Amino acid sequence: MQQQLIDNFERKFEYLRLSITDECNFKCNYCLPDGYQRSHQKSFLSHQEINNLVIAFAELGTKKVRITGGEPSLRKDFTQIIASVASVDGIEKVATTTNGFQLEKQAKDWFDAGLSAINISVDSLDANTFHLITGKNIFQKVMRGVQASLKAGYAQVKVNSVLMKGVNDNDLALFLNWIKTEKIQLRFIELMQTDDNDAFFNKYHLSGESIKARLLAEGWQQKQPLSHDGPAQVFKHPEYEGEIGLIMPYSKDFCKSCNRLRVSSTGRLHLCLFGEEGVDLRDLLGNSCDKEALKQRISNALKDKKISHYLQQGITGGTPHLASIGG
Repeated sequence: MQQQLIDNFERKFEYLRLSITDECNFKCNYCLPDGYQRSHQKSFLSHQEINNLVIAFAELGTKKVRITGGEPSLRKDFTQIIASVASVDGIEKVATTTNGFQLEKQAKDWFDAGLSAINISVDSLDANTFHLITGKNIFQKVMRGVQASLKAGYAQVKVNSVLMKGVNDNDLALFLNWIKTEKIQLRFIELMQTDDNDAFFNKYHLSGESIKARLLAEGWQQKQPLSHDGPAQVFKHPEYEGEIGLIMPYSKDFCKSCNRLRVSSTGRLHLCLFGEEGVDLRDLLGNSCDKEALKQRISNALKDKKISHYLQQGITGGTPHLASIGG
């Protein structure tokens, strides 16, 4: 019988978010407004270390792996990493989140390597606002990447937009018009408070509840999630090809359905995006002979997972920014 990762609150963990770099080439105002600043001397996980890690997680019941960053496509071996993760027995779904910089050229190659789902960050459908948010004047390039992804054959293409009051909150009508005929799951993500963005958060945070109320009033219906789905509340409408997802970490019982663990690009296991320093796994990743010890360390660490991230109380822990451990 396969082992399962279950915490003290009976939550089952079948989803791993694996960061392969914390570098990013964008300067998003909500994450890295001053650009990427390397804060450690450690090298990122090697291809072999990644393979040993994913095999251990698969034997502990993990079904889905999302490869993240920073921007994961900055790794020259990104396509090879996708293929390696997709080949592991027990892994049913391999996904990634990208800023879309490489997407126009690489979408099909990643799909052919085994990537089954992709999330693309598009924080505005207005080119000027996109430039303002990301620091990159490449809106049309990213949109061509979205179209390339739709043509490549992915089971699901998602577009992420971080909600910011007075910046992109008026884009809803544009987004809805876009997904009327496109099979895209558009996801609005509430801005989250981290260790370094208090003033920004207080100025721009906007709850997704207002969008949820509007969707329900306009005939959208909420879908039931699968066991290894992410935390989004997903809505569908009979007149739309696309879907809407809302990620609202400040909503009641958000952590009740938590099903994911994170490993940073330098090999630390994080039980939550916020609030703890993580457990080092790297000394057990270099040799496949350490697999059982690795699995035991992961299982033992899960005993310390808390019931909530406590963001509602203003506790953000030591996470400096979302790119630091893969968002």
